[in-house]
Amino acid sequence: MKKNLLILISVIALNSQSMAYEEANYEVIKENKNYEIRKYSDRLVIETNSLQGNGFRKLFNYISGNNEQKKEIKMTVPVTQEIKNGNMTMQFYLPSKFNKDNAPKPSNSDIKILTIEGGYYAVIGYSGRSSDKNFLKNKDILEKQLKQDNIEILSPPIRASYNSPFTLPMLKRNEVMYRIDL
Repeated sequence: MKKNLLILISVIALNSQSMAYEEANYEVIKENKNYEIRKYSDRLVIETNSLQGNGFRKLFNYISGNNEQKKEIKMTVPVTQEIKNGNMTMQFYLPSKFNKDNAPKPSNSDIKILTIEGGYYAVIGYSGRSSDKNFLKNKDILEKQLKQDNIEILSPPIRASYNSPFTLPMLKRNEVMYRIDL
């Protein structure tokens, strides 16, 4: 029993460290029982097509030093996914100390450095696995609420994940986001 409790405490302690990652900066403009509206500043990301599930590996290799400057970069949150031009893409946000001029150039031509324009986003959070089923369920809830509130959706849904794959499902932080017109 003591051993199991010690393992559980260790897992929780390790998972709480994930919250120490730098997070994309935003201001909560409005919130209700279903969702919140956030205002984000411009954000610098690395992005790749995530066909065949290898997007995470490509981006992780970049921050692990597989870039032209061989520079390791700290992980940030969230990791986002969205459909662009009919393809699923994945983005890692770069730490705020980076800009287009000082971000290491990718060695892999599949990786692009982009600026995501700031703006307003409606966000609904959920725990559990970041499965398609959970994502689609929460996407539908958010989309329905925004339509009821006469808020115009400007983007495809964005999947945001904040925790490592080793985090217990009930402790995971996931979100669905839509860029909106306010």
